[in-house]
Amino acid sequence: MSHYKLIRLGCCLACCLFLYACGANKDKPADESPVVMQKATAGSDLLQLSEAQVHSIGITTTSVQKKAMDQTVRLNGKVDIAPSHISALSSMIGGHITEIRVLPGNKFSKGQVLARIEDHSFIQLQQDYLVSKAQIVAARLNYERQRQLNENKASSDKELQLAEAEYKTLLATQKALEEKLKLIHINPSGIQAHNIVRSIPLAAPFSGIVSKVFVKTGQYITASDPVFELIDPQGILLKLKVFENEISGIEIGQLLHAYTNQNPDQQYRAKVISIVPDIDTDGAAEIIAKLEKPAPALMKGMYINAELELVHYQTDVLPDSSVVSYEGKAYVFEALSGNRFKLLEVSAGLSANGFTVIQHAGFLDRKNIVVHGAYSLLMALKNKAEE
Repeated sequence: MSHYKLIRLGCCLACCLFLYACGANKDKPADESPVVMQKATAGSDLLQLSEAQVHSIGITTTSVQKKAMDQTVRLNGKVDIAPSHISALSSMIGGHITEIRVLPGNKFSKGQVLARIEDHSFIQLQQDYLVSKAQIVAARLNYERQRQLNENKASSDKELQLAEAEYKTLLATQKALEEKLKLIHINPSGIQAHNIVRSIPLAAPFSGIVSKVFVKTGQYITASDPVFELIDPQGILLKLKVFENEISGIEIGQLLHAYTNQNPDQQYRAKVISIVPDIDTDGAAEIIAKLEKPAPALMKGMYINAELELVHYQTDVLPDSSVVSYEGKAYVFEALSGNRFKLLEVSAGLSANGFTVIQHAGFLDRKNIVVHGAYSLLMALKNKAEE
């Protein structure tokens, strides 16, 4: 065979092998070829896919939507006391502390004597009252005599007016002294010359718990000095944090169940009495709830948890499959033009009926969010980052 014919035969064989190889690749299914994700920029959160790769994964997109949700949310906060139920107990008059009968944390009943105070002014007050009582007797007799004399034209109108003025002045003085004695817990009707007391009791105005003791035995106090801080358990409140997007599902009077971390089986029923119209920097508001029954086990400053039913509240949601988690954080993928996908961190709330609440979702408005394929994109992105 001539050299020229050998060259022609070799070319023909090469062409046949090339065509065979092309035909073999054409018949191979697209999904059998490996899907290789490529990051657009090292260290970024972008992925670039081909059309075949998008089709292979079956990526679909959606957008954030508003949805009425019915679900139970968990809240946390602290136990507090209503200002109207915290009292600073002081004496209505100055004196020396002669006895202290309670300690911080002690329970007490209404009318119970918590301390005793002594001062010479107490003696003087009782003396003034007894003297005024004696003077009133004489002033009343003089007034009645002057009135009879005036009716018989035996005395002038001026003398009658002076007697009447003296009598009424003493009545006013006696009444004022009676009220002062009552303020320091001395019964005016029981005062006699032989039973004047030198000390007075400091009694509890309600039943509750001693929070603080500000004095010590022998100390002199004035009328403005607090002796005890007292707490009325009827005023226990729960101050709980609620996310901004959940506020619309909470109403005044709504029932919740509270419990502590130490004793989660012991639950306390409470009702929402106030929704504070203020959102803090963390995007949370505060609600205040009041217990239906006193709970002596709860103390001011204690951490508390609660469960509350949100009824048909409108909130921002995405399908559960749109939200993926990695290392304790939640993410979604935004679909960009040219088959590019960007990873975005989100604050995910509770899930119900196939949807997940997205808190502070304003930055996702008008963005196309991946629904199907989000997990595949996350795995590809993180695996590429580890290479």
